[in-house]
Amino acid sequence: MPRSLRTRTAAALFAFAALFGSAAQAAPNFQMPFPCGQVWSGQTRTNHNPVNSVDFNRANDEGDTVVAAAAGTVTVVRNLGSTSYGKYVVVDHGGGWTTLYAHLNSFSVSVGQNVAMGRQIGTVGNTGGSTGAHLHFEERLNGSAQKIKFNGSQILYFGSNDYTSRNSCGSSGGANGQVNTSGTPLNVRSGPGTSYSIVGSLADGASVTIQCQTTGSSVTGTYGTSNIWNRIGSGRFIPDAYTYTGSDGRVAPPC
Repeated sequence: MPRSLRTRTAAALFAFAALFGSAAQAAPNFQMPFPCGQVWSGQTRTNHNPVNSVDFNRANDEGDTVVAAAAGTVTVVRNLGSTSYGKYVVVDHGGGWTTLYAHLNSFSVSVGQNVAMGRQIGTVGNTGGSTGAHLHFEERLNGSAQKIKFNGSQILYFGSNDYTSRNSCGSSGGANGQVNTSGTPLNVRSGPGTSYSIVGSLADGASVTIQCQTTGSSVTGTYGTSNIWNRIGSGRFIPDAYTYTGSDGRVAPPC
């Protein structure tokens, strides 16, 4: 083979390898598997299986919301009973990357379902080979657990550390939501309760950024009865019972 052809062939093969090698290594911008603003203690240890996984805990966490760490397609929803992962979910994010959520108490998704980042996939539980309620979480590349990163930063190995979720947070540090009133406009109040004055309204389906959340008078709406109110601007509050956030609990920092 002429030298010039060998050179061109080698260069092409190098470019091909570089292109597909970098694509395989490009991880999604994973976020914590919990609603925006929540603080969880993450523990990594050398005897964990697999070693790069993390266990998340906080007080009274059984039944707390678990959300997708990135957008993807659900490939596994399985119950192994009293062994191993117990109830667990796997989400495929493309490029060989998947996430695994184990020891769940309940499922909120099904196989083949497309999920957005921040979409609830289940709740924290104590199933499988677990000795207490917690979430076992993995980020995998081609089936192999990698050292975990959230928002581009690697978590602590090895030991325990507290982490604050930025999953689906808006640019102001809040969370994204959508008004759901089944057709009628939603009153915007000057404070967290129905006794506060009406300062505007939002159409059904309107998108909002929830800056923070506080408690006020209870309201029964599309999503049940709740005393949580979402601040969407200075002196502007709407009831969480009429706001879709992908979670049954708090999704933004307290006001």
